[in-house]
Amino acid sequence: MSRSSELCVYRVGSFSWQYSKRTALISCALFGLMLALGALALTLGKYPISYTTLGQFALGEDIGRIGERILLHIRLPRMLTALCVGASLGIAGAVFQSISRNPLGSPDVIGFTTGAATGALVNIIVLNNGMFGVALCAILGGTFTALAVYFLSLDQRQISSYRMILIGIGVGAILSALNGLMLVWGDIDNAVSANLWLSGSLSARKWSDVIPVAIGLLICIPLLKWGVRSLALIEMGEDMAAQLGVSIERMRFISLFAAVILAALATGAAGPIAFVALAAPQLVRRITRHPSVPILSAALMGAVLLLLADLLTQWAPLNLTLPIGRVTGIVGGIYLIWLLTRTR
Repeated sequence: MSRSSELCVYRVGSFSWQYSKRTALISCALFGLMLALGALALTLGKYPISYTTLGQFALGEDIGRIGERILLHIRLPRMLTALCVGASLGIAGAVFQSISRNPLGSPDVIGFTTGAATGALVNIIVLNNGMFGVALCAILGGTFTALAVYFLSLDQRQISSYRMILIGIGVGAILSALNGLMLVWGDIDNAVSANLWLSGSLSARKWSDVIPVAIGLLICIPLLKWGVRSLALIEMGEDMAAQLGVSIERMRFISLFAAVILAALATGAAGPIAFVALAAPQLVRRITRHPSVPILSAALMGAVLLLLADLLTQWAPLNLTLPIGRVTGIVGGIYLIWLLTRTR
């Protein structure tokens, strides 16, 4: 193992892996915080479950039918949905910000999350095919939106980052208006259900909400980790990346497609969740001070942020029921204003 002041290189035979010691330590701290917040989330609720009971459940011991049912069918799916959705949004935000080379290039700002929401609303209001149908329609909606923004952003066969952000904002505005029209046209019961879904919520999550996002993470994380070096080179300059053998547009398209899938699956599982995709990669980069695309650390930060937001909604005073999407939207708006005032 060779070391420098910042980077370490681990070698096993012909295989080598370069990593930042500071990033590794911070990622371990985020992972520990994620586990602690997840355990805390499992103990909260009207039915008391202690950490001792939680430990017994983890070891496979009998904790009673009621406690087992609450953990397996209510709290564990909710906690895992928050974890997977937050991780997916964190990764998607890191990829979009890398491709656009702009901190505003997150899927909720440039309309991809809105496109996924449009697809999901079509299923809820028109098709009504259940949660797997919602996830599939969200993927289709997000993919079509991404393709439209991608091809409209091409300038002489290359992506213009500022053009992509502006076109994405415009497409997102059109789709947001279309979502409002669908709520007016739809059946009253479906419209009410869709409106609640648009608020973003982790309440009453089931295993059918967890599984699609978890599968998406298992597929997309290795794919994106494989392309991290190429994305970092593209950030440093397209001419230099091309000279080093990087297929720029192909790498962008593959990364964009994987990030859109993750953002769409997250939207299908919990509804539109603002702020997480925007803030998680930026917070990680500020803490780690590492120039590479923060795939794993952004995933951990996204999971921590969404778990923390879910805990805050459960601790709301006067027994208020706060949709998590609205809470993250308020916090995200404040963060966005701060970011705009601090960056050029």
